[in-house]
Amino acid sequence: VHYNSNRLGVRLIGPKPTWTRTDGGEAGLHPSNVHDCEYAIGTVNFTGDMPVILTQDGPSLGGFVCLVTIAKAELWKVGQVKPGDTIRFVPISFDEAVEMEKRQKAIIETLTCPDVTKKLSTTAINWALTASDNGQSAAILATIPKSASSPQVVYRQAGDKYILIEYGPAILDLNLRFQVHALMEALQSSPVSGILELSPGVRSLQIHYDSLIIGQQELLKKLVTLERQLPPVASMKVKSRVVHLPMVFEDSATLDAVARYRQSVRDTAPWLPSNTEFIRRINGLDSVQQVRDIIYKTSYMVLGLGDVYLGAPCAVPVDPRHRLLTSKYNPARTYTAEGTVGIGGIYMCIYGMDSPGGYQLVGRTLPIWNKFLKNKIFSDGKPWLLRFFDQVRFYPVEEVRLEEMRSAFRDGRESIEITEEVFDLAEYNAFLESIAPELDSFKRKQQAAFEVEVAHWKIDEAKLTTNDSTNDLSQQQNGTVEKDQGMPVAADISGNVWKLAAKPGDRVKTGDTLLILEAMKMEFSVAAPCDGILGNFLCRAGTQVQAGDILVSVIEHSDLSSEKQLKTADHMLHGKEIDRHQIVGRT
Repeated sequence: VHYNSNRLGVRLIGPKPTWTRTDGGEAGLHPSNVHDCEYAIGTVNFTGDMPVILTQDGPSLGGFVCLVTIAKAELWKVGQVKPGDTIRFVPISFDEAVEMEKRQKAIIETLTCPDVTKKLSTTAINWALTASDNGQSAAILATIPKSASSPQVVYRQAGDKYILIEYGPAILDLNLRFQVHALMEALQSSPVSGILELSPGVRSLQIHYDSLIIGQQELLKKLVTLERQLPPVASMKVKSRVVHLPMVFEDSATLDAVARYRQSVRDTAPWLPSNTEFIRRINGLDSVQQVRDIIYKTSYMVLGLGDVYLGAPCAVPVDPRHRLLTSKYNPARTYTAEGTVGIGGIYMCIYGMDSPGGYQLVGRTLPIWNKFLKNKIFSDGKPWLLRFFDQVRFYPVEEVRLEEMRSAFRDGRESIEITEEVFDLAEYNAFLESIAPELDSFKRKQQAAFEVEVAHWKIDEAKLTTNDSTNDLSQQQNGTVEKDQGMPVAADISGNVWKLAAKPGDRVKTGDTLLILEAMKMEFSVAAPCDGILGNFLCRAGTQVQAGDILVSVIEHSDLSSEKQLKTADHMLHGKEIDRHQIVGRT
């Protein structure tokens, strides 16, 4: 269990996975990158090569692949782990998961102890890891073949409480999103008992249901039957609001998030030190100014919400000639400022809260989540600003002005321009045909630049694997703190050294901050235990430490009276010009 774990997600450290593909195509450089994936509670999500158990407060939608999902009856165990613990996953079948939940529910309702002699076996390999007779993965529950008027539909297992429905090939096609919308509207107009929530993405719809109310096979039959009854979407029209938002390109908060990533997670990567320069290279553009210009002229259509948290949009440029292709961070950031605008794959996201994230960061805009509904723009009692099929258009402002607007918008003293129009899918498809030659040229140039960047990325990933083993304190310490070298200061928790707040030789007082650790997406100050002179640090920014590791020492003033201890103090000052008699005088 990684030190950066909390109610949003539990990061895991383990063997680097072997992937069956080299990259994510349009979705990004890394093979873990996908166009969209709705996230079940308890799913194991690979943010690059690092797995994360997504928990109760985690994201509902994102662009990383999910491989397995923890059964609901077993989720309580995730709340018991701490950094440094070891987790082992054991495969069980869907039927076993449901039976475990029934037993757990009975125990809670009757307040009786379970019969340990009837414990379910969780060690047998089951159908979820084997192939069915037709060679398909047994994780695929059903498939509807492609027809002249509708795409292929695949129904996937997504744990014991979810079914994931995917439409068509793994490409961005607004026609597929309209197919998702058609099914969602049908389910909302004719509710199915047991369905708890519908979560749409770019080309998929996740069904969250109670498997104790409606069985998986019964629900599957209803979904397949309903799908076959849907009319073609070729002539569908939807209401679309155009939402105009101010944005500062490469503001200070955005650059700070990148700097923190370099300091505490990873110092080198194709997207470092500048995300926008990376976007320029991977798209074959001549300058970062071109990146800026494209972002400001683009109309981004919102296809999903909750990417990553609190109503954050998963939005795509309506005009495919404006689709900047990027990759997501590997591993993901532990911090992104609320209101930050990012691009991952070909999708735009606005972060609704301070949170982890993986998109390339380009700027900052207004808060899109209004907790106390102080602004009338947030209507119908909903604290999120954007809706499905909204079109977001950014315009430039200065950073000082944006800060004023952010505060006023949050309090309801600032409004934004919103207009309404109708988005006609037939007209849009005709538009795509009219720009086909130009679009083909744009994609070929983009693909050539992408392939060059993939080659650079593979070299950098090899370096990352080599350097990972030397980033912990045990690899960096060259000695220990002896008794006569002062009072040792140890880490109270496992974490990462984010910042050294003092220097060897500094005079410190009890309670002064010596360094700051980062853990569980929070910062923890390590304070001086006494007055004295600060000794050598046994760590540096970016060092991973465990609880109990000695980080630094402090020579107490009361210990500075003897000649031997004065020499020790002088040694720890590393040649710093200071009169030792001043030290004695202070004592």
